[in-house]
Amino acid sequence: MSKAAFTELRQNRELIQSLVARDLKSRYKATALGHLWSLANPLTIMAVYTVVFSFIMRVQPPPGKNSGMDVYALWLLCALLPWLYFTATVNSGTTSLVGNAHLIKKVPISRVSLVVSNSMAGVVTWMIEMGVLLVALIIAGSKPWLYIVPVAIVMATLYLFATGISLMLSILNVYIRDTQHFTTILLQVWFFMTPVLYPVLLVEQRSAATGPLWGFFTIHGIYMANPMAQFVTAFRSLLYDNTIPPLSTIALCTLWGIGTFTLGLWIFKRFEKRLAEEL
Repeated sequence: MSKAAFTELRQNRELIQSLVARDLKSRYKATALGHLWSLANPLTIMAVYTVVFSFIMRVQPPPGKNSGMDVYALWLLCALLPWLYFTATVNSGTTSLVGNAHLIKKVPISRVSLVVSNSMAGVVTWMIEMGVLLVALIIAGSKPWLYIVPVAIVMATLYLFATGISLMLSILNVYIRDTQHFTTILLQVWFFMTPVLYPVLLVEQRSAATGPLWGFFTIHGIYMANPMAQFVTAFRSLLYDNTIPPLSTIALCTLWGIGTFTLGLWIFKRFEKRLAEEL
């Protein structure tokens, strides 16, 4: 089943490219600034969170290990941009089938391509945002160009992870329309359970003070079972600290990405037969 799904994706490369182009054009159609609007959301969120957590609550993450940087706004953006990509991809991916019901009912189109193209369009937006962040990091004294390849690899695994989640939720949303609303709430909770606004060090300190739970688990161990904690930690290590993440982090990101994408494809192909009827 999964092999057939991968074959379908290869055979529909041109369709996916067309869908990506359509999505990118429609996002900022008839706007004066065009794709520059993609920078407005992360910059606004960064400004608000920087004021609240850096100046009011005074959260102080440690300086970059090799870069020596001590700028909360840049520290925040290194994790915020991948998180925003993930949430935007999952939210829009969840509704991608319902939103294209007219195509699915009238045209013999590859349904899985609708979800995959949505994730790829998000990557283009992420690249624009990342380009601005890289310039800011260089000005601040970081050397992100040395880690472009590892960043691209981690982003590829995040793409697979986000797409796998989108594949599962998109098919579920066809049968249970409450899924899209539940997903929005879930992502809000997930955000605060991921070390985007605060350093993992705070969780480690709380975990050490609390000790083992039930004689075996620790708060930090449970917390790091969150796959997005692994992804944002990897991005921060590369971009802000200028260090290669631990091999365990890279391995977990890879496993989460490939495993979730493969599972998502399998579930999607398993339940896509009755899509036209349910839509």
